[in-house]
Amino acid sequence: MHKLIKIIGTVAVINIVARLLGFLREVAIGYKYGTSTMADAIAVAYTIPNFIYLVVGGALTTAFISVYHSSDSDKNYFVRKAFTSVLVTVLTIVVLIILLTDPILHVFFSELNPDNNRIVRNLFLWMMPSTIFLVLSTWMSGLLNLNGLFTLSSVAILIYNLLFVLIGFTFTSVFGPLSYGIGAFVAAVVMGGFLYVGLRKSQPYSFKPLFTKSPDVIRMWRIALPILLGGASLQFYFIIHRIVAAGLEPGVISSVNYASKLTGFPQAIMMTAVTTVIYPLLSKKEGEGDDKTIRSLYRKGMVYLVSLLVPVTVIAYIFAEPLVTLVFGYGNFTQESIDQTVPIFKVFALSMFFLASNTYITRFYYAKGNSVIPVLFSIINVFVVNLIVIYSLLGSFGASAIAYGTVFSSASNFVMLFIYAKMKWRL
Repeated sequence: MHKLIKIIGTVAVINIVARLLGFLREVAIGYKYGTSTMADAIAVAYTIPNFIYLVVGGALTTAFISVYHSSDSDKNYFVRKAFTSVLVTVLTIVVLIILLTDPILHVFFSELNPDNNRIVRNLFLWMMPSTIFLVLSTWMSGLLNLNGLFTLSSVAILIYNLLFVLIGFTFTSVFGPLSYGIGAFVAAVVMGGFLYVGLRKSQPYSFKPLFTKSPDVIRMWRIALPILLGGASLQFYFIIHRIVAAGLEPGVISSVNYASKLTGFPQAIMMTAVTTVIYPLLSKKEGEGDDKTIRSLYRKGMVYLVSLLVPVTVIAYIFAEPLVTLVFGYGNFTQESIDQTVPIFKVFALSMFFLASNTYITRFYYAKGNSVIPVLFSIINVFVVNLIVIYSLLGSFGASAIAYGTVFSSASNFVMLFIYAKMKWRL
């Protein structure tokens, strides 16, 4: 266990730097554009590409890891088949979405004015192709983690965030908001190349496409589809944020984005480090039938989350204004922008523990081969509890109602997941 904690600590340190760089991108956008319509446009343009990257990439990678340990077929053969399946899937999705760009943007963001719509469209067409490399990078990172090469996959995220912020900030005076679209694409290509080279040097896998049928790949998809639906429902939090905020006054989209990113920073560091290391181990222990170790990992992880995130939540809530000012209060992020963002951030802070715990507990469901129940709970909470809370409070609390929806629905989801796991597996 000591060795496991040491590995988690190493991955956490790298992820802290990587996440800081990613967060610096939001700070740079705030510095240049504040909570203006330009900042809104950047946040909106990244919503759908990010949605696909996290949902499709996350689901296929999680399912791949689950099947890898239990597969009886040649590992190199399975890797080739899985890589081919992931590549064809993401290429098909991206091409279809690019062809349907205008109707998609109209359906999801119909409230945008013509100027914003033009900016969003141009940004979107730059950012969308980056999704191909992001999904493939997620899958390659999973393969590296299976082989114990956790550091390499974490460094790749660091490189991606560094390039994204450097290109976006450096060239914004030349290309305007479009620089962040260019940055997203270039950074994703470089990260994908870095991981590919690292894999080829460290492991003798072949990535030559292989289109023959494979029972293991079919099983991978059977596992992935429920996970994909569950991940999609969770990522719909952010799409709902954008859709509701688009109907409010200008600048609300970016204020909600800044507040949610600042809230997500500590939980992302914790969950990325823990799940990167623990999930491959969980899958292995489940395959061995080692329920004792699984229960031990579960309980220790929950203790870590409570001891780390509850104090962070209290600090974030009490010191919300100085924190927002310290992080974003530069350049065009004026006092007005601060006043608009602080109330939203305070409410979002209350969801930190619940969102992190939901991600953590769900990994144990996946390891147990149960991906249906988390999907059901997510759909109920994101699309029912969340929307009821938002539209019930919108008239009284304005943009903060969006954050309240996340708090109440994530707390409800946590209770459901926790109780079911306790009853079903005595976790």
